[in-house]
Amino acid sequence: MAFRIKASDPFPGEFRRVAREQLLKAIHVLAEQPDGAHAAVHAARKRFKRLRALYRLIEPDAKAFRQAENARIRDMARSLSAVRDATALVETVDYLAGLAASAEEFAALGAASRALVERRDRIASSEMDLPRKIEAAIATCHAAIAALDTLDLPEGNGRTAKRIARAWRRQGLKARRALAACREMPAAEAFHDLRKCGQVAWMHLTLLEDLWPASLQARRREMKHLVDELGHEHDLSVLTEAVNESPDLFGDSDTLALLLGAIITRQQAVRADALALAENVFAGDAEWEAEIVRLLWQKAARRLDA
Repeated sequence: MAFRIKASDPFPGEFRRVAREQLLKAIHVLAEQPDGAHAAVHAARKRFKRLRALYRLIEPDAKAFRQAENARIRDMARSLSAVRDATALVETVDYLAGLAASAEEFAALGAASRALVERRDRIASSEMDLPRKIEAAIATCHAAIAALDTLDLPEGNGRTAKRIARAWRRQGLKARRALAACREMPAAEAFHDLRKCGQVAWMHLTLLEDLWPASLQARRREMKHLVDELGHEHDLSVLTEAVNESPDLFGDSDTLALLLGAIITRQQAVRADALALAENVFAGDAEWEAEIVRLLWQKAARRLDA
């Protein structure tokens, strides 16, 4: 089923259904590995991000549960991240190569790509314990499924509407603070925080899209565009860190200068585009948006009370 919560059914059951589906899909791909272990890890981590966003919706009424399960899923995802993170660096350099401003810059980026491919392959070959980590992740997913049965959420559509509105408001205010930080001091950490807020907002819009499909679907597309731009920004920041930590990996000083120049030029453009997009998608008042979501949920849930 789609990553959606139906307001026409009792929320506690819907929450458990959606969470269980994501965990079972993660278990399946990790166990079957249809495209190999590393692709399976990448696919599972996407499910884990969805779960962590889903759990934010219940924090107003289940703070301890949300914190415990968020930590469980976060730590599990981190344990599987080494090769994926190394692969992301290769993809980032290849993305820059597609935008190269000169033949010299293209050649420098090609050399960087080859160096990072070798680095990724070394990491992959040295990760002898990946099967064990995958087995541990599958066991953790089963434990997370079992934990769902311990969740005690207050029932009632009025209470549910308030819970979702409070979570929406909290996330909206957090996103606007992150946007303000990006304006005041455009550092990598500030843009990373904005990206995380955008990802959660995008997933919440997906979860609740059926409340008002025409409007929320359009907003979801805009948010996805922002998340993609901020994803490029984050990848470029991580690449900058890798270059600064291991400059010898990337060749002589001329090659290094061309590489850093390409990163800086693209990062400045991406940040400008991302800020413009963020100003648009977070232009509304967080309090008012939360109230709209509350009313939409109550209206959609009346079918259950009828």
